[in-house]
Amino acid sequence: MKRRYITTLAALGAVVFVATVVLTAQSQDRFALKAANGIAFSEFRGYDAWQLIATSQPDNAGGCGTSKVGCMKAILGNPAMVEAYRAGIPASGNAVPDGAVLAKIEWLQDRDEKPYGVTVPGAQTEISFMLKDSKRFPDTNGWGYATFEYDRSSDTFKPATTNPSFPRGCHACHTGGAKAHDFVFTEYAKR
Repeated sequence: MKRRYITTLAALGAVVFVATVVLTAQSQDRFALKAANGIAFSEFRGYDAWQLIATSQPDNAGGCGTSKVGCMKAILGNPAMVEAYRAGIPASGNAVPDGAVLAKIEWLQDRDEKPYGVTVPGAQTEISFMLKDSKRFPDTNGWGYATFEYDRSSDTFKPATTNPSFPRGCHACHTGGAKAHDFVFTEYAKR
């Protein structure tokens, strides 16, 4: 009887071990990812608790990353970026300090009718980061850019591109419209 009990426990332990390995393999540690230019997702650990700077919803899909049919975004700032906003950036024209980071979380638009009709975030599509580090990113006026696409079917992220020069394209857009504000488009929303 004792031998059968031990055998049963060993078999049960093996099943639990295999299930744990399979589940662990299926889950992804997004913080292990790196963008093509070397910026690691782990540099932004805790971004989901950063303060909301503003929201944005392009009139067309032109401002959306992977959401070509309409999106909505939440722009968050780490404590250094929030402090910079409190000091009057970007309207003051002063430079954003090194260490400041903006995160842009993007979703497809969805509808909810409870208790009345509203547009709400639907499926997540990507997370983008804009990091100020003058020494690390001299070619883009001190700004580093990283975008990670989200795949809902696998519940995983991946770098948006394998092209390490993609930040030049990101920065070109910011150069065209926000150079006078140290390349930051988003104003701090009044509350």
